[in-house]
Amino acid sequence: MENLVLEATQSSPQIVFDAETGVLEIKGKSYPENPAEFYAPVLRWLKDYLDLADTDEVVVNMEVIYLNSSSSKAFLNLLQALDDAAVKGKRVTVNWRYHKENEIGLECGEEFGQDLESLTFNLVEIAER
Repeated sequence: MENLVLEATQSSPQIVFDAETGVLEIKGKSYPENPAEFYAPVLRWLKDYLDLADTDEVVVNMEVIYLNSSSSKAFLNLLQALDDAAVKGKRVTVNWRYHKENEIGLECGEEFGQDLESLTFNLVEIAER
């Protein structure tokens, strides 16, 4: 399976999903004009990967500085697909990385974590650069 690599833009995050290592990363800001359209191929890739991957372990590192409410819905869909995979036996870990000074980033992570039941969801504070 091919890796998924999308470069960051002013309004969308960098997305690097490595099919070989099982490490999926989303980093940056997320407020694309049409989040449902932007994230549709990302969700499709993720679901295909979860169905086809030989590995039993998936690690997702998310460092989202800002997201709008429509992006929040798209992220919830991604996280739900990961949680469903965990229900089926995959070991899924999501590391929600947030800057100490970004209280909204922490609150978003806390809210996402509450909606998930089977995967491991870590809130990871990172130092400002």
